[in-house]
Amino acid sequence: MLLLSLGATGTAQELVWNVDADVVFNNREGGDEQTPDQTFLFTRLTPELGVALDEGCHTFKGGVTWYQPINDRGEGYKVQPIVYYQFRHHKWQLAVGAMPRRLLRAEMPRYMWSDSLRYCQPRLRGALVQYGDAQNYVELALDWRQMQSRNQREAFAVVINADWNLGAGVMAGGHIQYNHLAKRKNAPPDEGVNDDVTINPMLGFDATRYTSLDLLRIDLGAVVQMQRCRAMEDGWLTPAGFVADMRLRRGWIEARESLFAGKDLFPLYPQFGSELNLGDPYYRSKFYSRTELTAHVVNTRFVDLTASLSFHATNRVTGFWQQIACRFYIDNNIWHHRRDKDYLRGERLCSTF
Repeated sequence: MLLLSLGATGTAQELVWNVDADVVFNNREGGDEQTPDQTFLFTRLTPELGVALDEGCHTFKGGVTWYQPINDRGEGYKVQPIVYYQFRHHKWQLAVGAMPRRLLRAEMPRYMWSDSLRYCQPRLRGALVQYGDAQNYVELALDWRQMQSRNQREAFAVVINADWNLGAGVMAGGHIQYNHLAKRKNAPPDEGVNDDVTINPMLGFDATRYTSLDLLRIDLGAVVQMQRCRAMEDGWLTPAGFVADMRLRRGWIEARESLFAGKDLFPLYPQFGSELNLGDPYYRSKFYSRTELTAHVVNTRFVDLTASLSFHATNRVTGFWQQIACRFYIDNNIWHHRRDKDYLRGERLCSTF
């Protein structure tokens, strides 16, 4: 009714829509009790419909995100609402509500946001503020993950991401995250409030322009964790380490190497698990290497079909993951240019899996 009433007025508005769909098969072998052998096979569908006013300065959208594991009985599915307002003005963007996590410009490192959470938690619930242009950005996100109840602890995270071009391909930025885990209602006396702080400055070099490659970038940095349970007498635990990431792409082939060396980043993981520590448990090791080889079988503006192999090695265990993933995205703008082959092939859709 709201959209119909807007269409009857004389204000400048546009009906906007988009559909984002994923199919993922991920088979994991090797690891230990914290990174067990398992297989993920699911589809995810996120349709959105809304209205844009004042040449796109103001947008209001609603929809759902449907996560469906593929099994015989259709069990384990989740259908969650998407409702948010988005404001754009020059280099500023603001969004409030329950919105797709893909509105974030940063790809969160896996010591802050694991692959499993990428699969099962596709929404930001709170607010997102961004400033930047095509090459540079700073963003602040508030994600309210859980509401307090008798059976569930209140949980939220505040995240700052940045990536800024200093010139000649030199990039500076990083990530800061504060993750808070409160008590349940009428909690027992020994249940404490938990804090988890991640500080991750990064310095990078994007050498793509100096090569014939489609992408060549190296990032180096440090990661410092500060964690505590206020019911324990240990106070703040402060493990730290060094991280490195290198990405290379030529045509349809992409390779990526991620390295970590340091102390166990999640010392409270045995007590609180992924409720407090949102990163991949592999980062509980003193050394961790993740090598990924990806083939972008089909990659256009609206689809990214990939097949990838991931090799994991720590000072304790090894792992081998195989994945086939497809992301399909279409909106009113792509539909408008659906007969323009140059437009459809002009950019490449990026999949976060």
